[in-house]
Amino acid sequence: MSDPGSASLSAAELQRLSAFLYRQTGMLFGETKRYYIERRLADRYAATGISDFATYFGRLRTDAAERETLVNAFTINETYFYREEHQLACLSRSLLPELITTRQPGDKIRIWSVPCSTGEEAYSIAIWLLENWRLVDAYHVEIIGSDIDTRVLEAAREGLYGERALSRLPPGLRDAYFEPARRHQRRIIQDLRESVSFSPANLIDAASMAVHGVFDVIFCRNVLIYFDEESRLLAAGNLFDRLAPAGFLCLGHTESMSRISQRFDVRRFEDATVFQRPPAT
Repeated sequence: MSDPGSASLSAAELQRLSAFLYRQTGMLFGETKRYYIERRLADRYAATGISDFATYFGRLRTDAAERETLVNAFTINETYFYREEHQLACLSRSLLPELITTRQPGDKIRIWSVPCSTGEEAYSIAIWLLENWRLVDAYHVEIIGSDIDTRVLEAAREGLYGERALSRLPPGLRDAYFEPARRHQRRIIQDLRESVSFSPANLIDAASMAVHGVFDVIFCRNVLIYFDEESRLLAAGNLFDRLAPAGFLCLGHTESMSRISQRFDVRRFEDATVFQRPPAT
């Protein structure tokens, strides 16, 4: 392969790279996504000066930074503020009121957005609670966003968003929680940037999940649909282990934990159906 701008893969090479990406992310890639894969691989060839698959794949095995960069290139980061707003309503109207029946004012409540992409979901949770949960100041609410993609975590910490990401936020909230627009972007205010923390985690890697401790509510939306059955089961086990007893898991509207694992109880509230780790006995 002499053309450094080309990343045409043989069937065996495509299978090898797809297997590598599966081990790293739990996501399935293959022949149907050949164009998508080759485009991103061509970018890495150009960036590294490598022009053949064997040399590049050898580098992946020894260069942790390049492995991270390649994984970042293949993760999916489509999101926006107040996505699936009904679950945010469920959080403030049902989940938190139930959780605090066993808490005292001042106690910690931990909420995790994983994967969090560029931070819209984690910041949406913070804004929603400030606007809609009257007891938000009575408890120590800790919100953490995590993602396998280290590049999007940096963007989340920076907190700069374009009009598309903000399109579902009411204008009053944009003005209250974002700095004035500059170059078609608005930055979330410093108080909110400091109130939400971001750190890496991989849904199929138990160790990277475990370092974050346990949570009362986990939002894990619209990612399990990209996994195969084995990866979904592994991710479900890791999510179960990261929930405190009686903690809640919120999935995307097309996802159901009941088809993956029987360890969770199904809870149907006014605004949403969620999945709960059974209380301790």
